[in-house]
Parts: sequence; C-alpha cells; structure tokens
Amino acid sequence: MRHLLLGLLLASVPTTLLAHPLGHDRPLRGLSQDPPGPGSVPVPKEKLLVPPADAAHYVVVSDAAKHGDIWMWTMEDGSRAARYSQSLRGWITETDGVLRLNAAGLPEALTVRGVSPDGDAAETLTLGADGKARWQASADKGEAAASGAFYIANGAPPGLIDMPLVEALVRVGSPGVPLLPSGRAFLDLTDVSAAVTGPQGEKKLRLAQMRGLGMTPTSLWIEEGGRAWGQIGWVSFVPAGYEQAAKTLRPLQQAHERAAVAKINASFMAPENRAPVLFDNVRLFDADRGRFLERQAVLIENGKITRMGRAGSIEAAAGVRRVDGSGKTLVPGLWDAHKHVGGERFAIGNLATGITSYRSPGTRTEDAVKINAARAEGRMLVGEGWHQVIIDKKDPLAAQSSVTVSSAQEAIEAVRQAKAAGLWGVKFYTSMDPAWIAPAAAEAKKLGLWVNGHVPARMRPLDAVKAGYQELTHINFVVMQLMPQHVVDKANTAARLEGPAKYAKDLDLNGPEARAMFAALKRAGTWVDPTLAIFEGNLTSDGGVPQPSVAPYADIVPPPVSRAFRAGGHPLIENLTRDDYRKSFAKLVELVGALHKAGVPIVAGTDGEGRELVREIELYRKAGMSQAEALQTATINVARLVGADKRTGSIAVGKEADLLLVDGDVSRELGALRRVDMVVSDGLVMDGDALRKAAGYSGRPK
Repeated sequence: MRHLLLGLLLASVPTTLLAHPLGHDRPLRGLSQDPPGPGSVPVPKEKLLVPPADAAHYVVVSDAAKHGDIWMWTMEDGSRAARYSQSLRGWITETDGVLRLNAAGLPEALTVRGVSPDGDAAETLTLGADGKARWQASADKGEAAASGAFYIANGAPPGLIDMPLVEALVRVGSPGVPLLPSGRAFLDLTDVSAAVTGPQGEKKLRLAQMRGLGMTPTSLWIEEGGRAWGQIGWVSFVPAGYEQAAKTLRPLQQAHERAAVAKINASFMAPENRAPVLFDNVRLFDADRGRFLERQAVLIENGKITRMGRAGSIEAAAGVRRVDGSGKTLVPGLWDAHKHVGGERFAIGNLATGITSYRSPGTRTEDAVKINAARAEGRMLVGEGWHQVIIDKKDPLAAQSSVTVSSAQEAIEAVRQAKAAGLWGVKFYTSMDPAWIAPAAAEAKKLGLWVNGHVPARMRPLDAVKAGYQELTHINFVVMQLMPQHVVDKANTAARLEGPAKYAKDLDLNGPEARAMFAALKRAGTWVDPTLAIFEGNLTSDGGVPQPSVAPYADIVPPPVSRAFRAGGHPLIENLTRDDYRKSFAKLVELVGALHKAGVPIVAGTDGEGRELVREIELYRKAGMSQAEALQTATINVARLVGADKRTGSIAVGKEADLLLVDGDVSRELGALRRVDMVVSDGLVMDGDALRKAAGYSGRPK
C-alpha cells in the first residue's frame, strides 16, 4: 500500500493551463537530505517537519484499528506541506513533503523525505526555465519536457500531490491530463452521492473513478466543488472525525464497482464461450503424477473433461471448437494460495494471469459472503475461492480488516461467526495472545474450519503447530523457529522481516535444530505457504529496476504502476548491507527446498496481485524442486490443501475443466506460464489476450 488517497493518485493537469509559465529551478528551502536514489540515507523522524496546530488532519483507518495520521498545511511562501506517520502491522512510514505549484497549478518543485516500507522515500522534482521537469527518486531519475503535465510522485504523503491533481481533473473534464514521467489520467464522476457527518459538519460527497493510474479504476470521494475528500477501502484515508463514514460509503462504492464489473463480465460469459472445445496435439501437465506428456488431446464439454487420449485420437463432433496446441502446453488452472480479495475487480486480473482458483487467507466476512453468492448465482466471473477471516487481538498493530478480540472467549466466538458466515477457515495473526490460540483453534477444528496464520509474537512456529495450526503462512514465520528470542518476542513488528534479514544468512539448515523442526512439521502434517516472491523484493532490491516478480509485466502496465515496480526494498538496518539481505534471502530459498525435501507440503501463494505467482514457483525450482514439483505447488497441492482435489486441480476425465493453454514448453520454461493463450473456467472458454486487456494490460508479458 504505497499511497493512500488514491494510494496511487498520480496524475496531471488541464490542457487549458498549458500556456502558463513554468518555475525557474528554485529549490524548496529548509529541506535537506541526501540525493535520492540507491544507497541514500533516509532523513530521520526527528528531523521531519512538525505540523502547526491548525494543520488539516486526516487519518488512516481500517475496521480493525487506526493506523496512521496525515497533516497538511500551507507554508508562509504558499507552498503546500504534509507530514505522514503510520504503523501498519508494524511496517513504518515516517515522511514529509513540500510542494510548490506554479501559476498554472502544476508542481514546479517537490521534496519528499523520510522512510517507508520501501526504504528511503527521498524524492525531488524541479521545473526549469528551459521547460524541462527533472526528478529523482529511489525508483528512477530523469528529465522530460513538462508540456503542462502533472508530476506523479512515487512516495509523497497522501493528499499532497493527490488533492491538487483531483481538482485539476475535475476542471478539465473528459480529456484528462498528461502525467510525468509518462501516462495520462482521467476522472469520471458517477451519479452516486452520499452525505456524511463529522466535526466539520455535513459533507455532501460524490463518488468518482480515477483511470490511468492503476490496473483498474480507483474509487474516491469528492466534495461539492471538486475537492478530494477521501478514499474508502480495506484501509481508508478520511478527515479525522469521519472514521465512521466508511459504513455509509463502502456499500455504495461496492455496488457501483459491482455494476462496472458486470459489464466487463458480460462479453466473457456469452453463450458462444460455453461451446465444447477440443485441445489437440498439446503437451500436457499431469499434475497428479507430476509429469509432462507429449502430443495429447483433451475434450471439454459442459465444463467437464469428458475424454482424453493421444493427439488425433478424438474426433470433434459438429459444434466442437478444435484448438491446435502445437508448441503449447495445457496445464491445470493455476491456484494462488495467498490472494487477499475484497471487492470484485480482482477476478479479471486473476483469470488474465491464469489463476482459476484461489485461497484468500484474509477477507472481510461481508465481502466473502457477497463474492460467494455472486459466483453461485452466475453474476460474477471469478474462479472458485476459499475464504478465511483474520482474527487478531485488539491492538494498534492489529491486521487491517481483521476481527479483533480481547479474550480467548471472544476469539472462540469469532471462530463461530466465521463458520456461521460459511467461510472455509480462520487465520490468526501476529498480535494474538499465544494463550488464546489453542482454545480458538480447537473450536475451529471442531467446526471443520482450517487453521493457519502468522505466528503470534512470543510464540515459535512449532508452538503454533502444537496449539492447532495446520499450516504456517510466510517463510519468515517458519524461520522464526531458528531466530533469537528477542526477534520472536517482537514478531508483530518489522522484526518479523528484519530478524530474518539479519540472521538467516548464518543459519545451518543441516544442524540439529533445523532438522528437528523439519521432522516435527512432517510428523504433524503441517503445510507451508512460503510467499517467497514478496521477500525477494523486500530483501534484494535496491530500486531503479523492476523487482523480479513483476519485471515481465513492466512494459504492459500503466506507467505509474511500472514505476512502482522499481521501488527499493526494505530499509537496511544495523549497518547491514543489501548483500547481507540477499544472502539471507538465498537462505530462505534454501529453507523452502529443505522443507520440501523433508516431505513438508508446499503451496504457492503471492500475497500480491497474482501476477507474481509464476515467479514464486520459479523460486521453488531454484530451491531444488523439479519443474513438475514446482508446478504442483500451484495446482494439485492447493487443491489437496482445500480438499477439492477429487474434482479439480489436475487434468483428468470427469474433473472440472479448469485449464490453461500457454504458449511454450512449460517442462523446460516455467516462465511460459505467463504467456496465457486461453483460459477455461466454470464452463467458459476465454481468450487470454481479451482477459489481459480487460484487466488493464496492454499486451503479453515477457
């Protein structure tokens, strides 16, 4: 979550303002910092700006807790200033920013300082008398003719850039505005309106949709007159005192988004996409046996696999579509075992990246109920999902959108509510009291719910398994078994990453403690969801180039998204180097391989947008798995985990037809899984290029 107001509101300014003069390289005064970029040192918290008493105050909140504050004010010289302070589940952001607009309302100077979970937040912008904008940040540096474009900051405090951008977009209307470094933004005003009340009285708001900044339109609320008011989501950005507005605004926003998604779905759910299809002469991945078969034929009818055989052995009856699979591989639909979902827009992105089923280890209960109902009624194009609710202790470090509890009995009641809502499982989180895990897990198992999660602070993973965990989530919590006690004690803070970053490189995975852990997990039948790809970005990236998990998509996403791909990794601590972090990440990869070798089952999840999934299984290959074993972690293994392997997860006669046809030989190149030609899901046969376009991609990934 890089920005909040549009988390992402990166944009530009009206063409009617282009004739106004630019600034003259006048730097902002009083803000000192190292030059932004790899190796820079963040300005410490105590040296950041102090908001005046009359600063406008905004808060970052979720259903679970308040997570941060943003203050905004105008300085004596007319520049706009902001101060952002946040702790989101222990991930710290402490930044400030000063923005000067020229007479045209365009940013002519910007300085951002401080630290975020992506490292040094330092960023600068100047507009020169030569008409060029010059910028420098951890993601990139460059210059370009300004030409009336609005600079999109990579990490400015929410609201500082976003609010003047929204006002500009309201003024210009449908033409939108050009962006720097590149792109174009648009703002669509909807007919959805609402009134909310708070310390500043009643506010009449209107829902707007920003396009051009992310993969899908971003929803925000604006006041009368076109001023940005706030954003509602899993984590919301609203004026202080209006925290309860989400209860009014969220249902209205979700209803509008649902209607927009329905229009996209209609073309894919057309009757002609339900016609029978014969895939002939394909290379086929047999997930059940972990092998690749050459020159195969598979017939799909009414959403089921009805016949299989050698290439050319199945006659296509009248009305059956025949697809020549020469040079291509037919694989089971991919599963993302760690995909948090909220609204309905995630679904097209999943299918576009080949994900036909998912496990969400943390969804708001009401969202899960709506998604399940929409799919069951045929109103939503979405692969099958297994949803869990997060349960955490009431605490400032509680997980956003979790159900928060204050006792073991409340934890047990939260488990019962999850069962009553029809959820598949519960996920416990890092601030839970370790003493509450066993009784809550016992109740969950009695009710037939799956139990997994982050390992709470002061608890080690084997303790969590003894208390009832059936699965450990994230490799950094697995390695907590081998961490010093002071790291374990603070595992609900950034120590859950910084401890492994510091100590993992020196671990002996062949030593007695590690071997005992592997044996204990194997005996208990514990599953592991490593999410290695997110740690690769956090630990190995200096910034400036796309992180490995998303690099193949960098040229086909909107420019602001591509720029975000180049963010730096987690800030360095205690005089450690990025090379130290990289060595620790390599040890985490090795740990996944050791778990697999010991017989601990692995499932592939991203904890991201889904497009990171192929990189996840590429890392499993690096850990020592074969091509087939790595691919099993994203197919049949997850189906087995959720108990659906008798009807899906592999290609076999009688099973549901959840399939992908991909361009290339997956037995030799796992990366071919990104080149999705066709997707079969819920009886629909869909074109991969059309799905990517609907999801916001401009072409095929590399």
